[in-house]
Amino acid sequence: MSLSVVSTTKVTITETLEGDFVDPANATVGFNGLDTSETLTGSTTPPVTKHAEDALAMSAGAATINLAALPGKTAEETVNFTGLKLQLAIFENPATNANKIKIAKGASNGYGTCASGDDWDVTLSPGQRVKLELDDAAPDVGSGARTLDITGTGTQVLNYVLVAG
Repeated sequence: MSLSVVSTTKVTITETLEGDFVDPANATVGFNGLDTSETLTGSTTPPVTKHAEDALAMSAGAATINLAALPGKTAEETVNFTGLKLQLAIFENPATNANKIKIAKGASNGYGTCASGDDWDVTLSPGQRVKLELDDAAPDVGSGARTLDITGTGTQVLNYVLVAG
């Protein structure tokens, strides 16, 4: 199996200037300095070789994402990121959820997103999404670094896409 991932982040802002001395033909200014687009494979830097996606339902307002035991394409398949670095992560709190969801380094065998494995967290309100482009700087997934803790309320759902290599 080979994997190819196209990752794009695009925000284009156009501002139209107005005033007595503004030439209407040259009145727009564009801003897109943080736009990115890249195609990642097993031979690029960063490399990507495995992926997992899920709509994770919490139980009693909590769940854990274990990077060494992720859902595969079938109910029988498990995707294991052990020995790989998390390269790309997208987390979405669907607008249909009623409350915030927090994603954080796990309390037990937690996975930090920086090379040093630092603590981190992000809280998403319903309808919000965050994308992490980790650029080969996250630690390897292993027995002491593999979990993300998810907290919210009730049986909310967290959508995610994870890519490692």
